[in-house]
Amino acid sequence: MTLDRYRHLADRALAPFVRASVGLGLSPDAVSVLAFLVAVAAAATFAVGGPWYLAGAALVFANGWLDLLDGRLARELDVASPSGDLVDHVLDRYADVAIVAGLAAGIGRWGLGFAAITGVLLTSYLGTQAEAVGLERVYGGLLGRADRLALVGVVAVVAAAVGGPVAGLPLVGWLLVLFAIVGHVTAVQRFSSAIRQLS
Repeated sequence: MTLDRYRHLADRALAPFVRASVGLGLSPDAVSVLAFLVAVAAAATFAVGGPWYLAGAALVFANGWLDLLDGRLARELDVASPSGDLVDHVLDRYADVAIVAGLAAGIGRWGLGFAAITGVLLTSYLGTQAEAVGLERVYGGLLGRADRLALVGVVAVVAAAVGGPVAGLPLVGWLLVLFAIVGHVTAVQRFSSAIRQLS
């Protein structure tokens, strides 16, 4: 179910945004910081909830777009570097924590938030840890970052329209359940793939 396999399509759509960023003199690190700040703004809207979910959805989609843009811009400017990659990944993880915390705060379900964020972080950790032991970075599995952001955006829009609980739990709560379960399953998938390659 991962959307990461369609990155090549996004790269083509990013071309005018890359040109605009170059024209504005933006660096890839500056775009990464902007993406993080947009994620924090999304988290704040989710914490408020209600009709603010629509604004949160737009901000989450903007975060995902900026997250693609920083890497594409680095390649365009030929400034891709390990330090830039590190900045990008660290800020992405903080953005993930902020978004999930905002979702949990909005419905007052901190236990679900904790379960969801551990799944999210372990998924990302296993993806990069494979690279740390000499393999290619792993993007596969049931739920990558692009998938999570897309789901957050879609569920936020639906939650703004529906409002009430579904089977006793707010729609956002079910999203956190999904992140908790599928996140850990994806982490295990990535671990299994890496360990097979190392065997």
